[in-house]
Amino acid sequence: MSDAGLTPGAMRALEGSGRIAWAAGAVAAEPAHLLWALSLDETKASELLGQCGIDVAAIGSRFPRSPDGDDSLEPPPVPIPLSPLLTDVVREARDLARSLCLEEVAGTEHLLSALAIVDETIAEFFRPFGLNAPGLRERLQQPLLIATTPIVPEFEIRWHPPTDTDLIDTLRTLDAAANRAREGLRVVEDFVRFSLDDAHLSRLLKELRHELTERLSDLDRMGLTAARDTQGDVGTRIKTVHEQTRLRPIDVVVANCRRVEEALRTLEEFSKLLLGQAAESPAGEESTNSPRPSPRLADPQLPAHLEQLRYRLYTIEKALTTALVSCERLAGCDLYLLVTESLCHHGSGPAVRQALAAGVRIVQLREKSMTDRELMESARRVRNWTREADALFIMNDRPDLAVLAEADGVHVGQDELSVREARRIVGPHRLVGVSTHTIEQARQAVLDGADYLGVGPCFATSTKSFDQLAGLDFVRQVAAEITLPWFAIGGISLDNIAAVRTAGAGRVAVSSAICSSPTPGAAATKLVDQLQPPSAPNP
Repeated sequence: MSDAGLTPGAMRALEGSGRIAWAAGAVAAEPAHLLWALSLDETKASELLGQCGIDVAAIGSRFPRSPDGDDSLEPPPVPIPLSPLLTDVVREARDLARSLCLEEVAGTEHLLSALAIVDETIAEFFRPFGLNAPGLRERLQQPLLIATTPIVPEFEIRWHPPTDTDLIDTLRTLDAAANRAREGLRVVEDFVRFSLDDAHLSRLLKELRHELTERLSDLDRMGLTAARDTQGDVGTRIKTVHEQTRLRPIDVVVANCRRVEEALRTLEEFSKLLLGQAAESPAGEESTNSPRPSPRLADPQLPAHLEQLRYRLYTIEKALTTALVSCERLAGCDLYLLVTESLCHHGSGPAVRQALAAGVRIVQLREKSMTDRELMESARRVRNWTREADALFIMNDRPDLAVLAEADGVHVGQDELSVREARRIVGPHRLVGVSTHTIEQARQAVLDGADYLGVGPCFATSTKSFDQLAGLDFVRQVAAEITLPWFAIGGISLDNIAAVRTAGAGRVAVSSAICSSPTPGAAATKLVDQLQPPSAPNP
């Protein structure tokens, strides 16, 4: 029999009716056999029967299970078919379940109601008990309440206060987690400081490490070192192949960030035990089983503070991994072309194609006055040109069109969508760039998960007006702090690019310097040359 439209309990009842029919010597399962199966199993149907006072004795007086006295419920050697009448019962149960709009499948309670509807003999048997088809239907629309007798416990559970052994185990756990957190943070900080040379993230990590040390002082005074048992720690002898291998710097960063995060969670959870012990031993009371009072945390908010430290590290980890991945993705992208059709001397096509041929590896389509349809047509052309040149294509301000045009990313300003909002549209793999005009905006963009920054404006520009120029001082600030890829932007040309380079910019973004030139390819070549690192002198 197919189980389509039946609950597992209903299928079990039908299988039980087959076993009862086999034991009774019947060739097919009948409605009476199903009634027996419903009463013998713990189902909603048996609950309904019990509420009406119908027990196995009452059923047996009217429908004997096995005329020959064999009450065995062994499964038959071959499946017992359902009689036509029982088949009608199942069909009615399914229709009933659908009509009540409560279940998409029929359960044992629907089978019981269907018995009262389809089989007149069973309906007649139900009547003295006040059970009929309308009454059953009404009961199906009410929640079923299982009548139970409270269990009287034969024993009493008594919770003993923590012992000194429990305390030592807790302190050992806290000590090991504290050491892992300190060590892991130092590894990450050393990488950011000496390899990444990122002052912004180094400062955040140092502040986090110092705050962790301050928070852990509350635990240190409770005897962490005294509880330490390195020689007896079974974990010191367990090693895996993976933890002994680091292939890239990012592997070191991720492994140690995760190490610290896990350690902080252990510190958070086990420090709660110390708070729980203090709550069970009010101030002034000493345990009768211990010669000294239980140690107490000076800061009852320590677990919450540790939780916040963990959340801060999540953000730093994201910024670190984003910086490392973005440096790889933007390697060789030193000159960034912002193309606007109206600025191009010969149109955007020649400007983009010649710039790509000259070595430009990233192009942004920056159009403020085009309709969406015109913008999409232009975006598809630029996408084709950049794809042929193996260069990156970025859409300005429009993450939706960036996805439609299959661009490599989107660039947003301070007045446009946030990094988070743009990321939700373009997904995790496309670049999201952000224009920044102050060092605070640049720092925040790093933590927000931007893949690169626009830093400026350095000089006055014809493409966009600003109340105040950030200037080269801003470039110097970013160069001193931030390793995430960034491009100096705003009025940069061959006449002032040397000053921008001297201020610390390794990447620049230009528009008019290429687009407005009668020879955009030659202009791009000269700018690319200016961005090349100086050759080492011959010995």
